[in-house]
Amino acid sequence: MKELVEVGIVFRGFILVKHLFKNGFGHQEIDPCKDLRGPFITAINSFAQNAFNNLSLEYLESSNNLFIFKVHEIKAQDSDYPELVILYGLTERKKKDPEKTVKKFLEKSEPIIQLFITRYNNKDLTELSQFEPFQDEIKDFFD
Repeated sequence: MKELVEVGIVFRGFILVKHLFKNGFGHQEIDPCKDLRGPFITAINSFAQNAFNNLSLEYLESSNNLFIFKVHEIKAQDSDYPELVILYGLTERKKKDPEKTVKKFLEKSEPIIQLFITRYNNKDLTELSQFEPFQDEIKDFFD
């Protein structure tokens, strides 16, 4: 997907792993949104589920970008029940019809989120360094 800017996985408001394919913020050295992205993704998806009876949000669009979300569940070692894990994609919005880009991303991303869940289910998800190798898998998968 040539319009792909970033792909990441969020759990409990924290970005566990992400890969930046290209800088989507005018080639700035510092991404002004990086610290807020994880909590925003979690909050907006939680709101959609609560407000619309467990309906998950597929995407948000702005004038230049699409935020696409794929929501699943994973069980952390420190929890007795599964919790939301969200795969997100940030893409450039080049087409007038974002539905095609969203559909393509959601279909293509299913295997990578399933691999993540299989690999890290029932693990300690607070140790972020364990996800570093998965960053390369995201890169290889979408390249």
